[in-house]
Amino acid sequence: MTPVTRQEILGLYRKIFRIAKTWRSATGQMKETEKEKQYIVSEAKTLFCKNRALRDPELIKQCVEECKARIELGLHYHNPYPRPIHLPPMGLAQPQARAFRHQEKLRKISKPIYLKSHDEIS
Repeated sequence: MTPVTRQEILGLYRKIFRIAKTWRSATGQMKETEKEKQYIVSEAKTLFCKNRALRDPELIKQCVEECKARIELGLHYHNPYPRPIHLPPMGLAQPQARAFRHQEKLRKISKPIYLKSHDEIS
């Protein structure tokens, strides 16, 4: 890992904890605020620890982009949880059919960057 990448990653980690420290829930309720702060901290610790051993520069870049996207979405919408995605239903394809496998492949490709790691830890 290059020093610049290391500095960028540590900067993101610190930024997340600063955001968690000053986070206010959109509802304004203290109970919700504390719950969301706790979620931000636990999610950051989980994902950063999980990705600690990554050495591939391309994977590291994807994780950094996902982190930045989730920070921006959380700050913009005042919601720390990943936004749901709305994909079209599976249609009439049977689970054994080729069309079903093709639809599954398209769903995987169309997943937004901010949800790439969410399914892995959930």
